[in-house]
Amino acid sequence: MSFLIDSSIMFTSQVRQYVVQVIFSVTFAFSCTMFELIIFEILGVLNSSSRYFHWKLNLCVILLILVFMVPFYIGYFVVSNIRLLHRQKLLFACVVWLTFMYFFWKLGDPFPILSPKHGILSIEQLISRVGVIGVTLMALLSGFGAVNCPYTYMSYFLRNVTDADILALERRLLQTMDMIVSKKKRIAVAHRTMFQRGEVHNRPTGFWGMIKSVTTSVPGSENLSLIQQEVDALEELSRQLFLETADLHATKERIEYSKTFQGKYFNFLGYFFSIYCVWKIFMATINIVFDRVGKTDPVTRGIEITVNYLGIQFDVKFWSQHISFILVGIIIVTSIRGLLITLTKFFYAISSSKSSNVIVLLLAQIMGMYFVSSVLLIRMSMPPEYRTIITEVLGELQFNFYHRWFDVIFLVSALSSILFLYLAHKQAPEKHMAL
Repeated sequence: MSFLIDSSIMFTSQVRQYVVQVIFSVTFAFSCTMFELIIFEILGVLNSSSRYFHWKLNLCVILLILVFMVPFYIGYFVVSNIRLLHRQKLLFACVVWLTFMYFFWKLGDPFPILSPKHGILSIEQLISRVGVIGVTLMALLSGFGAVNCPYTYMSYFLRNVTDADILALERRLLQTMDMIVSKKKRIAVAHRTMFQRGEVHNRPTGFWGMIKSVTTSVPGSENLSLIQQEVDALEELSRQLFLETADLHATKERIEYSKTFQGKYFNFLGYFFSIYCVWKIFMATINIVFDRVGKTDPVTRGIEITVNYLGIQFDVKFWSQHISFILVGIIIVTSIRGLLITLTKFFYAISSSKSSNVIVLLLAQIMGMYFVSSVLLIRMSMPPEYRTIITEVLGELQFNFYHRWFDVIFLVSALSSILFLYLAHKQAPEKHMAL
């Protein structure tokens, strides 16, 4: 939990605008509150009317932030960085917000999320469109994570790197650096010789002078343009050799780490996630082909299958409540932590003094949509009696559509990640052999 607090403090401390700090903090707070209310539903904390009120309040506030405030201030700070539009930045910020609202509303046309029973600015109309964007983001991240996690953890995918390979590559790197130094010395000596002869001051200028300097050379002098081309090629080769050397060192360290107890533990997790990835891809394909969505939450269904198979007496309802609480808690913590880690890396990579406000607002937008969509999908992991208030608050949404849409995007993301990692893994040894 300390990591979550530190991450939120890090984002807000990097911006000077007070309004940006407040928007990000409120978005983060209300997003976490929604997950807290999910746990309250399972544990039965507070009265049902009180939980319903807080659900309604949370959704109204976070939708107000995601649909109205964040897009407007993003447009405002983008326009503020453009000098030509600085005098009328409020007007152009409104234009940017209206443009966002147009495309945001048109997003509902190709998807079966429209409901003529509700008003234009009702919770159902807004959350249905936010859900499409958030579920798409979740599915993309889940698909890549399901493939990249076993690829990262499993020692099976590590290249066999020896000390001899590293020494040979380092020797080539040192030889290349020596050649670069030698050729740069020749260029420096040639420049000094030309300066002593006065050729630098008497060199003809203009286009024909350039042609003459390239096509003719003084006897005993160096062809500087050719040597400089060789230096540029050697410097590019040295960069590639350096990156490959660093990659071999990192791979060697991973091989040594995989032999430790912790490394073996993560290797086991890699095999577990590999099975999970194959099962998830298989189930997503089945759901898409047969157009089906599970009616029972996975915990209750798994307990029922186990009890029927073993033929024992077991209180399914009692234990499904506690196991669902643990499972949902794990999903919530890992989702928030994983998203904040990704956003932190992204923020450090592209943040600057002028763009920090816009980037933090974009991250708040992504975070809010991600968490709202998580509620839509976590609802299916809860027993039916604990999802009643959530269903009432969210309204008449097409929940089955969001689960099918998640399966489609997850399958595309997972298969694309498998293809990408396969090509990268196959290319690595070939690159090593070429160098």
